[in-house]
Amino acid sequence: MMGATAPTDQKSENVEVRGKRRANVAAGLMIKEDAPKSRSTVTSEYIEKQAAGLNPMQLIEMLPGVNTTSTDPMGLSGGHMSMRGLTESQIGFTLEGFPINDIGNYAVYPQEIVDPENLRSINVEQGSADLDSPHISATGGAVDMYLLDPKEKLGGKIVGSYGNYNARRVFGRLDTGYIGNTNVKGFISFSDAAENSWRGPGGQNKLHGETKWVSAWGKGNKISFSLIGNQATSQLFPTEYMDTWKEYGSKYAYSATWNPKSPSANYYELHRNPFTNIYASAPSTFTLTDHLTLTETPYFWYGDGNGGGAYSESLTSQQWGAQTMTASIGDHNATNTKSLVVYNPSNTQTYRPGAVTKLTLTTGINRASVGYWFEYSKQIQTGPYSLVNYSTGKPYDLYGGGPNMILANGDTAQYRDSLTQTRIHTMFIADSLSLLNGRLNIEGGLKYSVVNREGHNFLPDTSTGPYINGSWQEPLPAVAFRYKINDENQLFASSTTNFRIPMNTSLYDSGAYSVARGGYATQANPDQKPEFSISDEFGWRYQGSTVMSSISYFHYNFTNRLYTQTVNAGNGQSYSRSINGGNSHADGVDFEIGTRPIFYHIRPYFSAEYIDSRSDSNVAAAGTGQYVLSKGKFTPQTPPYMFGLNLDYDDGHLFGSYSLKYVARQYSTFVNDQHIPSYITMNINLGYRFKDWGPMKAPTLKLNLRNITDRRYLGYVNGTSANAFATTGLYGAKIAGSNSTTFSVAAPFMVMGSASVDF
Repeated sequence: MMGATAPTDQKSENVEVRGKRRANVAAGLMIKEDAPKSRSTVTSEYIEKQAAGLNPMQLIEMLPGVNTTSTDPMGLSGGHMSMRGLTESQIGFTLEGFPINDIGNYAVYPQEIVDPENLRSINVEQGSADLDSPHISATGGAVDMYLLDPKEKLGGKIVGSYGNYNARRVFGRLDTGYIGNTNVKGFISFSDAAENSWRGPGGQNKLHGETKWVSAWGKGNKISFSLIGNQATSQLFPTEYMDTWKEYGSKYAYSATWNPKSPSANYYELHRNPFTNIYASAPSTFTLTDHLTLTETPYFWYGDGNGGGAYSESLTSQQWGAQTMTASIGDHNATNTKSLVVYNPSNTQTYRPGAVTKLTLTTGINRASVGYWFEYSKQIQTGPYSLVNYSTGKPYDLYGGGPNMILANGDTAQYRDSLTQTRIHTMFIADSLSLLNGRLNIEGGLKYSVVNREGHNFLPDTSTGPYINGSWQEPLPAVAFRYKINDENQLFASSTTNFRIPMNTSLYDSGAYSVARGGYATQANPDQKPEFSISDEFGWRYQGSTVMSSISYFHYNFTNRLYTQTVNAGNGQSYSRSINGGNSHADGVDFEIGTRPIFYHIRPYFSAEYIDSRSDSNVAAAGTGQYVLSKGKFTPQTPPYMFGLNLDYDDGHLFGSYSLKYVARQYSTFVNDQHIPSYITMNINLGYRFKDWGPMKAPTLKLNLRNITDRRYLGYVNGTSANAFATTGLYGAKIAGSNSTTFSVAAPFMVMGSASVDF
């Protein structure tokens, strides 16, 4: 709902006295909660004991309902996440109150977001986002991240780390303290990280910078400004089909060698992932009167990057829409033009300004809020075919800006070329009533979203023409209550609604054109309805002096589920398009429990989830015109069981922890005939804090071991298919098996040592 825990509200930062933190519950994996819905939190106490440089998805892996996987040990190449069986594109991510998800396809790239040394907390809302959350895709919950405030005195922090796969990282932060006689304070930090690829050749590197400035005065007035910059180039890891995994396992990778006489599009230098990001946000709070508060969160989001890629193309016969013509591409191997390897990056450039404005009126037992979120984004997406240096195998420009393939009509050949402009108008109103001397809190609210997309497709002969518009409007009511039985026990319940509009790629034809197919490989479907979810929860919290726990039952329904389908066009041809693919529902239970030190400075934490998630519709089989019998089957990408355990020891100097995560099998098809097996991963963290030495505060040595059994496993189902093996369809027809599902291979064993010092 809303209340003091909403992502655009600035919370008071609790400055903890060093030494007392080791008495906190669950070593930073639980805090005292008052929200009328499920919420779990990771704090800086837990974060600082983990391996240096981990991304936010890796840091929340122990929480109930959360299933994460990383594709490399340090998390520099990203990762994937699901929560209660719903993927990251259905979960809203914010940092300092502004949105992190890609505005086009809602993907989350966790390696770009934030350095963990600057994180104050990560809040995970397993069931629903708050009314003022700036999202158009959060049908499955939210993850809200908050930075530490700058310190009041001049100081800083330095961290150096080294590990296997030649992993190395340095981090430095400088706090200004209060500047002169002003109430302004700030920090600036930088980090530089790199590692060699564990699968195949190449490596990952990242240069990251952050700064935050705060000015607070009077009663509740606060202005803050955060700026985050990120520049990196990662080596992509190929996803694997199940038969590829069974044959090659984790040894399957891009080629390490380039032969100019026999060039291959599988060469690793053609599959890099360069990206640059700049995030700026200024969440501010102004006390207008004793009862009226204004909260303003302006932000700007810039991104520029691609996912690499290469193909063998002919220069003598190029398809451009419905036309066939010749092409040229600078200096090339003239004797091999029929199979010329060209670089073909999927460039995306995003400009995304916006703001969330909220007025809150507090009068006695009532707290009412009204607000407005506006955003106007531009996303430019291109896919040029460009020249490869045949002597080295490298592209002349990682962004495809080198010599491009020029068609006979003078156009640059591209597999996609579009401009998407998205305007978001979201109004919300909420009211909170406190009764029975604060024991009962009732909240209700309504959010109304209006989203308009204007698209311009620059490719020729498209099915929709060059200009495509999409418009979606949705009222989203929510209600919740929290009842305190006594100081230790409270009940909570909520019922919320959320929606996700179709991805911007559904507006456009793109890819290779085929006359036999009757169009492009990916064809537009601009008339889709938004995906809609209803989430209900009921739970109980116990928050005692030694033990804290929470258990919640949840139920959700999805209608107009969005997914991609392959359609049979005849003549042996097929194309893909986004569609509304039916409904699903789930019932489940989340549980977590943690304690303060119970004996020998040990603080245990345990989390668990059980979920029964079912498809309510029969799904179309790719390219057949038939439907498989998926109604009533377990939904893909959803482990029915998960367990997490963390045991923490901390006596003030020596500290360590052991963690374990179990994830049950995950189906990859709607008829449940293929799955990735269950798996267990274990981590160990060890460290020692020395006494202060002059200006050096708490010099610390730390050793982190992740996936200590070096388990090689499939950690995530990237995409789903109707069926993997031959089956009988809804109308009795035989449907052949499909090998279209791909999987991500999870990161192996990692060991990293770090030395850090504050000053």
